[in-house]
Amino acid sequence: MQDIFFDGWANIVSMAISAPLLYLGVIVFIRLSGKRSTSQMNNFDWIVTVAMGSLVGSAVVLEDVTLFEAFCAIGLLMLLQFLFTLGAARFQWIEDLIKSSPSILYDNGYCRSAMRAERITEGEIRAAVRENGIADLSQVRWVILENDASFSVVAKNEGDLAQTSLVGFSSPHSTRKA
Repeated sequence: MQDIFFDGWANIVSMAISAPLLYLGVIVFIRLSGKRSTSQMNNFDWIVTVAMGSLVGSAVVLEDVTLFEAFCAIGLLMLLQFLFTLGAARFQWIEDLIKSSPSILYDNGYCRSAMRAERITEGEIRAAVRENGIADLSQVRWVILENDASFSVVAKNEGDLAQTSLVGFSSPHSTRKA
């Protein structure tokens, strides 16, 4: 029963050595992979980050995962992320595969079907509007849920200028309810 709380110093020493080494290794991998790996994350980036954290945790705690194996696995994940994001920058089909498309949630009124599909509430939209320094929804042209889960808010006075950034979007007018 006492093994639940303490199983000897060997595991503690192993963790005290492996945790800092893995920490430094992750820093090196992230520096080598560039700013992309630490910028605002889309779903693909988030999955890679969680997997990397799981690998680090496993290597620190589990005796049967060596530091070399953990470094190889983390390096492979970072390489795959680099290759996929490089491919996404060059080929539209890869970008479509790993990234979701932005969604217009507000287009001079709430776009209810898009809000339901993205599971976004009116309160979240109003909060995004306030965060952008706009006090009244009547001043808002669009609220867009970006592929990194952030909100973009376009004021009505910016609407004509912003049209060019909405190329490829379709506005769900038919499902909008103010």
